[in-house]
Amino acid sequence: MRQRVVRVALTAALVAVVLLAVPLALAIRSSLYADQRDTLERSALAAAVRVSPDYTTGDPAELPRPPSGGRLGLYDPQSRLRAGSGPRSGDAPVRRALGGDAVRGHSGGDLVVTVPVSHAETVIGVVRASSSAAAVRNRVLAVWAALLGVAALALAVAVVVARRQARLLAAPLEDLSRHCRAVTEGDLNARAAPSSVAEIDQVARTHNEMLHSLSELLRHERDFTANASHQLRTPLTGLQLTLEAGLAQDDDARLRPVLAEALATTHRLHHTVEEVLRLSRAREASRPAAGKFAVGQLLRDVEERWHGLFARNGRRLECAARDTPTDVLVPGAPVSEVLGILLDNARVHGRGTVRVTVRDLEDALAFDVSDEGAVAGEPARLFDRGHTGGGQGAGIGLALARDLAVSLGGRISLANARPATFTLLIPVDQAEAREASA
Repeated sequence: MRQRVVRVALTAALVAVVLLAVPLALAIRSSLYADQRDTLERSALAAAVRVSPDYTTGDPAELPRPPSGGRLGLYDPQSRLRAGSGPRSGDAPVRRALGGDAVRGHSGGDLVVTVPVSHAETVIGVVRASSSAAAVRNRVLAVWAALLGVAALALAVAVVVARRQARLLAAPLEDLSRHCRAVTEGDLNARAAPSSVAEIDQVARTHNEMLHSLSELLRHERDFTANASHQLRTPLTGLQLTLEAGLAQDDDARLRPVLAEALATTHRLHHTVEEVLRLSRAREASRPAAGKFAVGQLLRDVEERWHGLFARNGRRLECAARDTPTDVLVPGAPVSEVLGILLDNARVHGRGTVRVTVRDLEDALAFDVSDEGAVAGEPARLFDRGHTGGGQGAGIGLALARDLAVSLGGRISLANARPATFTLLIPVDQAEAREASA
């Protein structure tokens, strides 16, 4: 921005200088030449007044001193030089002046002014005053050089002033940019300082007000998440303790599997609450969750958890790892949560057999969840939070799955609309993958 302000100011100053200096230079040139001709004319008139008519009879004519650097001469009607200095034979201006009119012109590189001398209404001679045109031209060039120096000085002053103004304008904007970077890095207490520019101050005030509103909104969301997670943890812990006590005391062979399944469900719900709480913390959202499971164990847990639910609806669930070492470690809880969301989507909105397939992509693992149904609605909006356009994308499930995948450094996408296939990509440590395959 600073360079742009300097360029604009310099361009404006240059245009102003050109528009002023060029006409001024031409006016100075015309004025100097006109002044020199006026000087020659005054000298010629003064000499013409002093010329006596008796010079034609041989009486010597007395002429005043010529102008500085010039010549002054008297010519008779035959264009011969009779007194003073000048060419011996009269030139064109002299011959034209013999007609009775004063003449201003050039002759042989000189500025020439000729004035007729009259007696009894008859031209009896011509006074010729001249000076070198080169001397006038040198004076014009000297004045032009001084004018050019003044213009250069004006441009230099304009650059200095423009740089100072650019610094004054850019400093508050750079400060505002630094505060914006601080906000993006997580410092929500950063505030833009006021400056001497009213428009920038208005932007800074708006920025500070927006940041205050966002800080309040985030604080309310954090408080709600913390309160909700606390209120969920307490009854979940109590429920787990009750189920564990029931398992320890009940010897009914038919009731024990039900209690065990209920206890496992509460454990999974507890992990879900922990993952949602982890995602709600802005600084921790990008950190992978602790606790890694082998792919084979993860698939067995998924099949054990979801097989019964699909079987009750008369549907099959198949889990397989294609050319993938089952000992490769992945973040167990969040991956299991994402697969759970995708399987629940397939159970509610899909049809036919559901397949969970793991593929090895060298530096990543691809978890494909597919069924025999089709995706309805706009695929681009499936992962928008709150989108309930029907088909596979509904509510906040897929949005939560996307956030979980991003928190692991991966991504989730719709790989195929018919049959419906969602793919979760999770990066893996190549060293761990090689050790597992070995």
